[in-house]
Amino acid sequence: MKSYKIALIKGDGIGPEIVDEAVKVLDAVAAYSGFDLKYEELLMGGCAYDITGDPLPQETISGSLNSDAVLFGAIGGEQWDALPREKRPESGLLRFRKELGVYANLRPAVVYDELINASSLKPEIINGVDLMVVRELIGGIYFGEPKGRDEEKGWNTMVYTRNEIIRIAHHAFKIAMKRDKRVCSVDKANVLDVSQLWRDTVEEVAKEYPDVQLTHMYVDNAAMQLIRDPKQFDVMLTGNIFGDILSDEASMLCGSIGLLPSASIGDKIGVYEPIHGSAPDIAGQGIANPIATISSASMMLRYALGENEAADRIDNAIKRTLKEGYRTQDLAQFDAKEICSTSEIGSIIANYISK
Repeated sequence: MKSYKIALIKGDGIGPEIVDEAVKVLDAVAAYSGFDLKYEELLMGGCAYDITGDPLPQETISGSLNSDAVLFGAIGGEQWDALPREKRPESGLLRFRKELGVYANLRPAVVYDELINASSLKPEIINGVDLMVVRELIGGIYFGEPKGRDEEKGWNTMVYTRNEIIRIAHHAFKIAMKRDKRVCSVDKANVLDVSQLWRDTVEEVAKEYPDVQLTHMYVDNAAMQLIRDPKQFDVMLTGNIFGDILSDEASMLCGSIGLLPSASIGDKIGVYEPIHGSAPDIAGQGIANPIATISSASMMLRYALGENEAADRIDNAIKRTLKEGYRTQDLAQFDAKEICSTSEIGSIIANYISK
């Protein structure tokens, strides 16, 4: 029997609740498919700071790098906002991504037929939306030097090297080859020198993928076009800060941020997580939507472990759950047959794995 080692980082807020449901579904699909998953729980975020004084203990970095994949929940909360910036949960997350070298963030946005009315946009606009945002994750303005502040001003520097752009562009084009063979590279080349380097370098990489159509779009126009005509996009390739914003915008095409997964991939390891935050205001109430985390577990099986059939089973179980009218509180008003708790939705999806 094949066996895989999975690092679990549950984090803060609703993180433990949603990761527990993803594990429930993973265990069901592993039992059905004939492989074994061994889990190691690791700390990151506010909970790690409370215990160790560090939002990212070295044990978490080492344990993650010694795993086949990392399944991650969410971190952060108001109780840690007063800490020095380097001690806040979010700083631990940025350092975590850098330490693991996960430079390619994949964020799909797919509209479920059963939830077409959940979006604030008209059904005819979003029906059939299926796009992938490929975001560079460990460069750009979040990591650029110099940075700082004084009494009168604060400053950050957006930096990209040619090699950083080349490697993320290859990811985008390879993904496009398996989809509709279209890449839209998003930048601000009319204003920023770093974006002009981005555009020139992406065009160089594109020559290696003659079957893929490459277009360019300024980020402000891209934000507008995502709302005006999202079906025009197949793969959106962009940098760290632009991708952070555009992928959250794309998530709302689907009606709920609680539905969408992500994968952060590098040359050594991948981290799989929902795109939403820790939602401390609803933590412990049993109303969080675990589907984004369960979908992230499906991406983990597909991209990290090569268990494509098992990933398909999870995806189909999610679709069946939604088709049958089971909803968490965030989707209660959209053709709900039954309003379910976090745990109940996880159990329903797990039960449909073998059916």
